[in-house]
Amino acid sequence: MDLSPVLRWLEERALTAPDRQGVRCMLRFRHPRDYRRFVREWTARHPPGRPEGPAIRLLPLIRGVSFMLPAGRPTGLPWAGCALEPDSRIAVHGTVRSAPAVEQGIPWGVKQIRAPMAWRLTTGYRIKVGVIDTGVDFSHPDLRHSISRGINLLARSMLPHDDNGHGTHIAGTIAAANQLHGMVGVAPRAVIHPVKAFDHNGSAYVSDIILGIEWCIRNRMDIINMSFGMKTRSRALLAAVQNAWRAGIIIVASSGNDAKRKAIDYPARFPQTLSVGATTRMRRIAPFSNRGSLVDIYAPGDKIISAWLRGKYNEMSGTSMSTSHVTGAIALLLAYRPGLSPAEIKEILRNSMNPLRGAKAPKRTGEIDVMRMLAAADRLG
Repeated sequence: MDLSPVLRWLEERALTAPDRQGVRCMLRFRHPRDYRRFVREWTARHPPGRPEGPAIRLLPLIRGVSFMLPAGRPTGLPWAGCALEPDSRIAVHGTVRSAPAVEQGIPWGVKQIRAPMAWRLTTGYRIKVGVIDTGVDFSHPDLRHSISRGINLLARSMLPHDDNGHGTHIAGTIAAANQLHGMVGVAPRAVIHPVKAFDHNGSAYVSDIILGIEWCIRNRMDIINMSFGMKTRSRALLAAVQNAWRAGIIIVASSGNDAKRKAIDYPARFPQTLSVGATTRMRRIAPFSNRGSLVDIYAPGDKIISAWLRGKYNEMSGTSMSTSHVTGAIALLLAYRPGLSPAEIKEILRNSMNPLRGAKAPKRTGEIDVMRMLAAADRLG
């Protein structure tokens, strides 16, 4: 098949100047052989390192490219072997509030899911957790022994330093380990691999997330934490999530903070993720949390104190915070029972949840309980 129409189409539309008006898009090839041929021919015409060429980003995981389409430019595709979709913006799930200057000991959410009772059996030792977020504060004393190098997708030559705070907060709940002078997370001996896909405003493109998932698959993460979401469905993001599922990686995703009763955000809405809603100290669904049959499990997410920038602490509320509790719990599970598949993990959690409180609480789901989870894993055989 002649790919020259696709090459010319992209050359006419892919912007080189980042400040020009346009809409970011993703072009995906239906067949692997066509994508491989496209990459060969494109790089021959536009060798890497030449700034005068059209600006595209290769997305091998989904056999696609991301580029900026000028405003008003027609989008008609030149060839039936590819598909076009928006490269939408996606945002982190969390609201910052004031917080004490220091947090010592074990936060209430970690206690509520009974993680400390499991530490004599498992601490999440060496479980690799990819946190696709805003980065992490590498200098935070509570995270110093819990962080690996990771990757900065926004500036490849730099470490994934956090310039927002959200990613550091998530990492603290998952794996902080400073019992004497700071806080302890759910799985204090798990290893956080920060994947910086979000900017200082807590915003990213879907293509950034896809590149983050690809990095996690290539570097053999055990778990991917996705504390973010968007309202619209993306076929490209679904393809990336399906690839991670097939690679044996469990993806834990936040359901969203819109107080909706019958809808949750993507990617949590994809069946290949574990979708998480938020609870309060009273084991009730938090008022802000999305809920309903699409939520797989709930976890503490209201007024959660965790690590913050410059060695400090902050209080946040959101399903983001709930997701980090579940990710930490799964790290404990995988260290206790290595080799579990994502489907087996989902089944174990389904059989071990604590009932929620409240007259309108859903009966088919509940709050995560680490001790019940480990007991269910033992029953699995």
